[in-house]
Amino acid sequence: MGGRLDSTNVIKPEAIGIVSISYDHTNYLGNTLEAIAAEKAGVFKAGIPVICSPQPPEVERVLRQAAEQANCPLRMTTREIGFSSRFESSRGLGPHTRICVTTPTSRFEHVHAPMLGDHQAYNCALALGLVDALKGRGFEIDDRMAVEGLADVKLPGRMEIISDEPRVLVDGAHNAASVDALMRAIGQNVPYDSMVIIFGCQKDKDIPGMLKHIRLGADKIIFTPTGVPRSMDPVDLASAFGEVSTKMCQISDDLEEALSIAERAVGRDDLICITGSFAIVGLAKRLFAKRD
Repeated sequence: MGGRLDSTNVIKPEAIGIVSISYDHTNYLGNTLEAIAAEKAGVFKAGIPVICSPQPPEVERVLRQAAEQANCPLRMTTREIGFSSRFESSRGLGPHTRICVTTPTSRFEHVHAPMLGDHQAYNCALALGLVDALKGRGFEIDDRMAVEGLADVKLPGRMEIISDEPRVLVDGAHNAASVDALMRAIGQNVPYDSMVIIFGCQKDKDIPGMLKHIRLGADKIIFTPTGVPRSMDPVDLASAFGEVSTKMCQISDDLEEALSIAERAVGRDDLICITGSFAIVGLAKRLFAKRD
């Protein structure tokens, strides 16, 4: 989960990174963004630099107060760290984003962000900000090698195409903010005629929030179990979906059946997106590995 109660908090880090904070694990972290931010700030330690992605105003306020109390420096991308991004497309890279990041020690110009989506561009800026923080702690890091390393980054289970025929994309988005980011990233980077979403999630998630976002991108929706004990029943998902959308949906007993339904519905230029949980992404990757 990250934060005060996370097992990683037993170590003393050289630098701390905070990505965009949104509603997740609310039964442990709290029901407001301020409460969640306070839990995340539980990792702050005296003298250890904190690099932070842009946050809602109420979250930024909590984090800055926590940093002041912990006596640790906090720098945010787009504020203390300069950041800009530009979406473009080229024959070699296809649709992609380039970022410019200015830190106290470095200036990274027009760096290719290897992962798709505006949210990943911010994450890349955060990573370069952490490189700068480590340099300030005495680590010898060559900027050119940092950029080369960033270019090689791959993140399985995020905007990952696991099949070309049919085209199947998987993403472990499992809260409302990440599903929103996924729908935007697909719309910006993946051309398709229509999209079938196979969705499964766990019971303790913000289900209405996620469903509101998938309804905007999906032409057809199939609900299925994630394959773990905490999985939300597809029947209950379909019922919840009926409260936020008038679109038709289907249910399936397992992912293999859901894929069979989806594959009968798509053509060559269509897309199947499997999302809602890393558990269902793992199921999908194992299923297609067996097919291969």
